[in-house]
Amino acid sequence: MVAERMHSPEELLSVGEMSRRTGVPVSSLHYYEGLGLIASQRTAGNQRRYPRHMLRRVALISVAKRLGIPLDDVRDAFADVPLSTMPSHEDWQRASRQWKKTLEQRRRGIERLEQELTGCIGCGCLSMKACNLLNPDDELGETGTGARRVPV
Repeated sequence: MVAERMHSPEELLSVGEMSRRTGVPVSSLHYYEGLGLIASQRTAGNQRRYPRHMLRRVALISVAKRLGIPLDDVRDAFADVPLSTMPSHEDWQRASRQWKKTLEQRRRGIERLEQELTGCIGCGCLSMKACNLLNPDDELGETGTGARRVPV
């Protein structure tokens, strides 16, 4: 039986170790750090060292990416989760509630789009003038001729 190594919350991980542990490329870790999603400390030799608690942040970023959640949404959800100290359970609970609100809004938007798209495909009218999905309330007709984009 192999003895489990106890990890100190203050333990710092190299960028290579973070990459190995999370499966996230080093370049992505640097990018996330540039966006303020994660943070590192620098050694005397200017090498990055990540606090162990950054593993959770990187894992959540990876999940968000896999689900197609924009990094701006992740940043918003992490806004109240401290970077410089180990986040508390309450910090993560706040982030979870924020993220849940964002996901619920996205879900409602996708459901609405699904209903509209299903109706549009089933309609088959091909009318740019009457189509409620591509041209709601004939907004394009009011702006004149030529190509126009309807804000979503």
